[in-house]
Amino acid sequence: WQDNVQLDTDTPQNYWSSCYTAIAAANQALESIKLLGDKPSLNPQKGEALVARAYAHFMLVNLFAKFYDATTATSDLGIPYVSEPEKVVIKQYSRGTVESVYKMIEADLLAGLPLVSDQVYKVPTYHFNTNAANAFASRFYLYKKDYDKVILYASKVAGTAGFIINMRNWNTNYAQKSFTIISTEYSQATEKSNLLLAETGSYWGRYYSARIRYGLSSNTGRNLYFGTNPAGGNFAYSLFGSERGIFLPKYNELFVRVNPSANIGNGYNMNPLFTTEEVLFNRAEAYLYKGDATNCLADLNTFLSLRIAAYNPALHTLTIAKNNAFYNTTNSGGALLQTILDYRRREFMHEGMRWFDILRYKIPVTHNNLNGTKQTLAADDKRKVLQIPQESVLSGMPLNPR
Repeated sequence: WQDNVQLDTDTPQNYWSSCYTAIAAANQALESIKLLGDKPSLNPQKGEALVARAYAHFMLVNLFAKFYDATTATSDLGIPYVSEPEKVVIKQYSRGTVESVYKMIEADLLAGLPLVSDQVYKVPTYHFNTNAANAFASRFYLYKKDYDKVILYASKVAGTAGFIINMRNWNTNYAQKSFTIISTEYSQATEKSNLLLAETGSYWGRYYSARIRYGLSSNTGRNLYFGTNPAGGNFAYSLFGSERGIFLPKYNELFVRVNPSANIGNGYNMNPLFTTEEVLFNRAEAYLYKGDATNCLADLNTFLSLRIAAYNPALHTLTIAKNNAFYNTTNSGGALLQTILDYRRREFMHEGMRWFDILRYKIPVTHNNLNGTKQTLAADDKRKVLQIPQESVLSGMPLNPR
């Protein structure tokens, strides 16, 4: 659990720098739009810049500051919210508080959402399109625990036809495809489940499956994907690997050569930043907290209809009774929440989404060492908050406590 101080690809410091680079681009776009007279014809670009700026700050504050808690957010250290182009070499910044950062994120998000338009892009999935922006809003308000707004924005993504027409179909479509085809199609713009894709300089595509340190052990994989679940039946996810570890084929590294003769280059991944499935889970969780078990179950059963092998609604429909029996409890709400978190864990394997559930619900993390010992990161361990780059001290920012 040591702090990583390197600046290489796939490090926290690199992500910090990349987010602020994205923020700088958004700020420059907004300043340029203002200099051009803030014309209505530029509203789509203005909307995307505002939402993109909000998203980058949102990711930073949830990784490099304590997770949002209404009871402590007004005193918890935040991250600098940068809303104008930087024009000095070393500018001084205040980290503010988590509460102040969340307020500025919300302001940018709400200002940008009505301006976003899908009509100005050839491939909307590579931009903060309407569905992606609403998906972001559903995640933002879920983390803030404003459940009415989660339902509002998630339902905009669902539309009148519902989520199902824009979800990955693992139990029929993907189940019939090879490893190569799935790993290629999973992160393509033609996959309707992908609401927002980002090209990312990363070697995750080669490490998530090949290295024990980052992968999914065969024992854990069996328990997650071949074990029982409250709805009954077996999961239809396409798993590959060996006794050393198994994985879902989600990434296909794009290797860009910079020296063809020496075969030297850089690895890239297309990462799904928002998907239809996440929005479904956001709404299901919000319904649960609103006391609406009927609609919560309806969303979960939509999900299961595309995830259970040989799905049969007569056999595999999730109910309160089945869910309580599975967990041997009468606490229906607690059992449904556990089911949502368990299904999310399986669905977003290798994508990093589990970390935010760990932070939201203060779940301890235990790693098994090769020598047979274990290490546990406790629920409130300060190291769950990533350390900001050391050089940020030059800009007047205090480091996170350790």
